[in-house]
Amino acid sequence: MTFPASVPPAAAHRRGALLAAAACCLVGASFTANSVLGDYPYAGGQALRYGLACLLLLPLLGRGALAPLRLLTARQWARLGLLAAVGMVGFNLAVLAAERTAEPAVPGVLVGCAPVVVAVIAPALDGRRPTRPVVYGALLVAAGALAVQGWGRTDAAGLLWSAAALAGEVGFAVIAVPLVRPLGARLLSAAACGLAAVEAALLGVVFDGGAWLRVPEPGEAVALLWQAVVVTVVGFVCWYAGVRRIGAERATLFSGLIPVCAALTAPLVGTGSHGWAQAGGSLLVGAGVALGSGALTRRPAVRDVPVREAPAPDRTAGRRPPG
Repeated sequence: MTFPASVPPAAAHRRGALLAAAACCLVGASFTANSVLGDYPYAGGQALRYGLACLLLLPLLGRGALAPLRLLTARQWARLGLLAAVGMVGFNLAVLAAERTAEPAVPGVLVGCAPVVVAVIAPALDGRRPTRPVVYGALLVAAGALAVQGWGRTDAAGLLWSAAALAGEVGFAVIAVPLVRPLGARLLSAAACGLAAVEAALLGVVFDGGAWLRVPEPGEAVALLWQAVVVTVVGFVCWYAGVRRIGAERATLFSGLIPVCAALTAPLVGTGSHGWAQAGGSLLVGAGVALGSGALTRRPAVRDVPVREAPAPDRTAGRRPPG
């Protein structure tokens, strides 16, 4: 059975879906680690997380893998810096700011709407019309995220910061798309982490002065290591490798797994419980992912062209997570 050129082969589609799902599950499970970082300086924590992730990714790139960076145009460097500022540092800042006046479910629900926004924006940027199965699937995913998390108390500031977090999540998926091909999943992750570390450090110096960084306590150190090694190194590479194979529209559908995995792991540390709402919401997310990704049809339902990486010295780049 041969797929049209505009549709990825079944094997690549399945692998891309698994990579995107794995990345989102890691992010969802990491929410339990975030609870111990409430007293750690925000900017310093982000700088440590992304700086360590960059250092860990560099040895995995292979010889000569940094060469594509020298070929980037000024516009591409600006896009890379915007990705780090909006999709990484800005997103985390918005979530923390939202949770000052809103319950965590509020930014979680709005971020759960990212598949709907990406399902409309991504094809528009590519000069295409939104694909109906993806849009319908994204709506189911958003409804499932709402059912899993519920809707908590908030105020105007909490809503605004939650909307900013949604913008950061969308930016993380959309801004990076033109960079996946020239850089590849690993180099893109390393470069974005390096820039995010610098941006977070500058932010900390400006707003926190000499208090922007301190030695983390044992529990904080474990949480930062988890974020750097598992969520960032493994998660980012899986995410961008998934985007390369199935496109941003389908990959973002799997972000609905973030609240599901967060809800499943929260009881392990005594911060949540399972119920009928979590079970029903999880089923809605699963149905939305299956519909939008094409799992319910013989062929993948999306007609967008997945991003393909240019040949690089290390041909294993982006095909599997490093850990």
